[in-house]
Amino acid sequence: MSQKDIFESNLRELADSEQCQLELDRNEFTLTINATQALSVFEILRDKPAFQFDQLMDVAGIDYLEHGKTEWKTKQATGSGFSRGVSKNTFGRFTFDNNPIDNEMQTPRFAVVYHLQSVANNHRLRVKLFCENNEMPMVNSVCSLWSCANWYEREAFDMYGIVFDGHPDMRRLLTDYGFVGYPLRKDFPLVGHVEVRYDPSKQRVIYEPVSIEPRVLVPKVIREDNRFDDAVEPKAEES
Repeated sequence: MSQKDIFESNLRELADSEQCQLELDRNEFTLTINATQALSVFEILRDKPAFQFDQLMDVAGIDYLEHGKTEWKTKQATGSGFSRGVSKNTFGRFTFDNNPIDNEMQTPRFAVVYHLQSVANNHRLRVKLFCENNEMPMVNSVCSLWSCANWYEREAFDMYGIVFDGHPDMRRLLTDYGFVGYPLRKDFPLVGHVEVRYDPSKQRVIYEPVSIEPRVLVPKVIREDNRFDDAVEPKAEES
């Protein structure tokens, strides 16, 4: 057996024993685990000689609120062209004042993804877990296993509002003090909440209400289409 086959066999054995889900897509393994068993599984992945995932490369959050929704269609076209997002199908056009709250989502909304690397075995693994509570997403911190998770988890908290229980310093990392909302959540308005600029007369940074109108940008879809080449008239030669 090759090293990859042995690695896959060990992963499937772990998935069966811990009742996890293992997927292989584009030659990459993704292990989906339960949030309550995360620390025990991570400890096995770090300490067991068959894995030795001693490096935590990244921690990222995911918001599935608008997963699968879109305001335009780029695979179909009519005589008038592609869809231009004329209907408000996503949260992108709303502001904080008129943003509707979707309480009908029955599946987990937030997930946390961990990217692990084994230097000794030259393997990589993606581990995903879903937060059980959509209103207050929370998972256990892995700072006790990988100290570099400190700022990764703070960034996920700052952008998505995901709380990491047991984190030694759970504060915002990228946004300003007193920032309202979580910028990478799907229900966060694209125009933001306030505008920030420097006022020369006051000699300080000031906050003002948003002055731009929320809208959805038209996707730029470039395709090679020669159907209309014959309709283009050649330019007349200059005399």
